Amino acid sequence: MEAGEKPFPSFHSLQILIFISLMLCNLAFVKANVSNPSPFRREFNEFRPLYYCERCLAGKVQDTASATEVSNYPDEQDIDIIATYSDTSGAIRISRVKMRDLSASWVWENPMDVHHDQSTSSETVVDSFHSGIRSGENVEHYSDGHQDGRIPYLYNSSMSPVKRMRQIARKERRDLRTAQLIQQDKETDNQMAQAAIERSKSLDTTVKRKYNIWRRDFVHPHSDSILKLMQDQMIMAKAYASIAKSKNESEIYSALMAHSNASQSAIGEAHSDAELHPSALDQAKAMGHILSRAKDKLYDCDIVARTFRAMVQSTEDKVTAMKKKTAFLIQLAAKTIPKRLQCLPLQLAADYYMQGYYSKQDLDKEKLEDPSLYHYAIFSDNVLATSVVVNSTVLHAKEPEKHVFHIVTDKLNFAAMRMWFLVNPPMKATIQVENIDDFKWLNSSYCSVLRQLESARTKEYYFKVNHPTTVSAGEDNLKYRNPKYLSMLNHLRFYLPEVYPKLDKILFLDDDIVVQKDLTPLWSVDLQGMVNGAVETCKESFHRFDKYLNFSNPKISENFDPNACGWAFGMNIFDLKEWKKRNITGIYHRWQDMNEDRTLWKLGSLPPGLITFYNLTYPLDRGWHVLGLGYDPALNQSEIENAAVIHYNGNYKPWLDLAVSKYNSYWSRYVMFDNHYLQFCNIRQ
Repeated sequence: MEAGEKPFPSFHSLQILIFISLMLCNLAFVKANVSNPSPFRREFNEFRPLYYCERCLAGKVQDTASATEVSNYPDEQDIDIIATYSDTSGAIRISRVKMRDLSASWVWENPMDVHHDQSTSSETVVDSFHSGIRSGENVEHYSDGHQDGRIPYLYNSSMSPVKRMRQIARKERRDLRTAQLIQQDKETDNQMAQAAIERSKSLDTTVKRKYNIWRRDFVHPHSDSILKLMQDQMIMAKAYASIAKSKNESEIYSALMAHSNASQSAIGEAHSDAELHPSALDQAKAMGHILSRAKDKLYDCDIVARTFRAMVQSTEDKVTAMKKKTAFLIQLAAKTIPKRLQCLPLQLAADYYMQGYYSKQDLDKEKLEDPSLYHYAIFSDNVLATSVVVNSTVLHAKEPEKHVFHIVTDKLNFAAMRMWFLVNPPMKATIQVENIDDFKWLNSSYCSVLRQLESARTKEYYFKVNHPTTVSAGEDNLKYRNPKYLSMLNHLRFYLPEVYPKLDKILFLDDDIVVQKDLTPLWSVDLQGMVNGAVETCKESFHRFDKYLNFSNPKISENFDPNACGWAFGMNIFDLKEWKKRNITGIYHRWQDMNEDRTLWKLGSLPPGLITFYNLTYPLDRGWHVLGLGYDPALNQSEIENAAVIHYNGNYKPWLDLAVSKYNSYWSRYVMFDNHYLQFCNIRQ
């Protein structure tokens, strides 16, 4: 540059000058704002983010500069903040921290701003609270708690935010699952209701004696509608009367009971509308009015439902009690001998001795021991029943002269039984009547049952300790107190070889059977080495061994199959040769001795028979023997008519008034009603 010239400023120098000018202007503007803060500035100061991070702590100069800058503003002085947190043990802790010590992730809210939006106050990030508390600060326990309510997770809970969020999530899942289960229950209820509706469409409600005004036959013009309606009204009156009594509605209660009694009087013994009293319809209308009043005042679905349930329970209890009484009365009627049946043996016995029949001897003694003939064994004390068995058998026999009947009875009925067959001999057949008391070998030293019957324990069981004082107390053992279980006639069937030592085969018949066909072919049946030929009685699970024997006793469970098929005494073909070879009577004695305390089976002859002939019974064709006419009124009629032997086993014997009426003709056709003894004793068809 030449001398004397003014130096011209360079471009670089110009830039420096401009920068310095801008800085001076900026400083002036900032100072003006600090000295006179505007509302915008105040709002900014109240809601500004607090920056605190490790980068800010890296240099002391930056930290000092921050502090200097804050100190330059009087409204932004450092503030003590009280923060709540839970420690590792779950206890609530309170700590004071400085605003400058908080992490940059924290947002500070002005607690004095009551107009601030509620939703903004709850947005608090709690990510690393413990890191914002300095180890050198004083930590104080705070017990009064904050009731601000804008930050519930910080102030009002001892749970950590993570736990709180998990709890909320669990609650949402539970609510969702509850809603799903409720929906499933509704769907299930709808399905059940629909299924019930479908079933009701096919339901036959025309069962006799079921009175319901909604039955289909109620709309039938010939149905007994008035009778059924009145009976339904009486049921409703009983229910509402119970509700009225519980609510102290004495007026309605009295009216319901009065109308109920009047309805009962109007019905009387009627079984159809035609038998009703003429005032019955008026009474039904009057009952309808009082029921309408009762419904308007007393009806409550839950109360009515509970009342009907109570009525049903009470009715069921009454039915159970009536069943017990019925069982007792049936047993009593079955074991009580009617007067006309008592008359017959008495009259026969009187004539037997008065007319000198006791001196007559049996004919054809050679036939009694001839093994080539057809021999029958009948053990009974019932003269009339025995006569039907003999008559029906002989009438269907092709060669009656080859049939021999061995009848054994007791001392009381021996004269009457013998007298009957002396004056009424079956055509060409041979009859032998014996007295069981004449079997001297049948004594207590040889026979287990006799020894047990003479024991004090058996007498105590029957006549003293366990004798029932009420119907319900004696229900379980009622059937086993039947006198036949104490009679040796019932157990004599286990001594057939001793009674008939010279016979090879014998057909055993009960006195409650009727023969409808020739039984001669039974002697030709190959028993295949078995001792007993019988018809099995098990159908599905009925009448198997577990029905008769106590399989909880190891003596039974270890020796017998509970599902083994049972069979019936009543018509049995016995091979007496095989019987002797296998010592069947010895087997019977051994088991009878083990059952002295009646723990293996109850009394009777069938259970020991099942045991004695176990795996020694040959099953005969079912057509030979049809059972159940003494207890089952629903037997197949064609099976009865086609059977060779029908059996009235059960309580409803054909000679009693209890008998099933539709089965009576099969038995009565073989009774000699024209016999003068039967007419004298008033035994009529």
